[in-house]
Amino acid sequence: MKPALKFLAFLLLAPLAALHAADAPAPMLNLPGTDGDPSKVKFARLPLLKGTHAVVCQPDEQWKFQLHNYLLHHGGKFWCMWSAGPKIEDWPTQHVRYATSDDGLKWSAPKMLTREPDEGRGFYARDFWVRDGELLGLTSSFKGHGGFGPDRDMNLLAYVWDEPSNTWKEKGTVFKNAINNFAPQKLSTGDWITTRRDSGFNVSMLIGGTKSLSDWRVVPVVDKQAASPSTGLSPDEPIFWEQPDGLLVAVFRDNGTSDRLFRAFSHDHGQTWSAPVKTEYPNAKSKLFSLLTSRGYRVLISNANTTMRRRELYLAISEDGLSFNRMARLDIPTTFNDSLAYPHAIEHDGQLWIAFSRNKSTTELFKVRLDELEKLRAAK
Repeated sequence: MKPALKFLAFLLLAPLAALHAADAPAPMLNLPGTDGDPSKVKFARLPLLKGTHAVVCQPDEQWKFQLHNYLLHHGGKFWCMWSAGPKIEDWPTQHVRYATSDDGLKWSAPKMLTREPDEGRGFYARDFWVRDGELLGLTSSFKGHGGFGPDRDMNLLAYVWDEPSNTWKEKGTVFKNAINNFAPQKLSTGDWITTRRDSGFNVSMLIGGTKSLSDWRVVPVVDKQAASPSTGLSPDEPIFWEQPDGLLVAVFRDNGTSDRLFRAFSHDHGQTWSAPVKTEYPNAKSKLFSLLTSRGYRVLISNANTTMRRRELYLAISEDGLSFNRMARLDIPTTFNDSLAYPHAIEHDGQLWIAFSRNKSTTELFKVRLDELEKLRAAK
């Protein structure tokens, strides 16, 4: 190409390149000294977040399995729910249990939240949801071994807390062929929104929930069969959050080979979504959770150190909700072979309360003061 034509091409393409650069999202993980390269993260050198550890429920002889734990502070006390079952995960007879606590450290004996499942069926715990003043316990019912695959009859159900009788009662079906990941969130539009996976692992959003418990419209996000060949993504356990400007950010665990989180965006309140793109953020094929604190920054809790798989939990901080630039390991008492996974957190009384499962058999809690996170934010 002649010099004059090269210069003309530069003048034409430079603004377009600048536009793409401006539109490109910031690296999801960009710790100091790494330039957004996850291979440069020295996990062994990251700071430890000190806190207070407590046990919510120990396993017993009959129900050795505990996972999918969720926390809530409501009505002046803490609530925790989880899936409980026999030794094998996602097996018939799995059901949902709950416990309560006045201080978050000493917990009541567990009780049944769901009824006993019908023969050949089980339940997943799916989070607490306060809707129109009612305390709801969400569960997904399934047939056979787990909710995914043919003929699983997986349905998202709601139980309601009945204060006079001090029990949970069935309220109704929220959506058929569905399992959510966390409770619906209220959008700035006034609609509720929650993630939905169907029995084929396809991901969509359910938007609505205002007119009735079962009033939802489905917005497709990821078709698993179409996504896997093109991106390598095998989507699982998505989370999302709304930015102050209305942008929705969705993050996906990948059950494929990437050991990374994928991310997608919606600029129209969840009506359409970009294709998920692999990020710089490592994840050891496990569930993650994110929370916007009252102090304005966002935290992300996950099994970020892929070399340790699920043996360590990490908390990262983002000032803008897009790029996480501080990270520390939760100083949870553990032995080398322990698995710490499936975190869920709430903020209460100036502290983060983080529930998790140890070895899929014990439901535990780790409490961290927000003032400790301020030290992490200020670290050079």
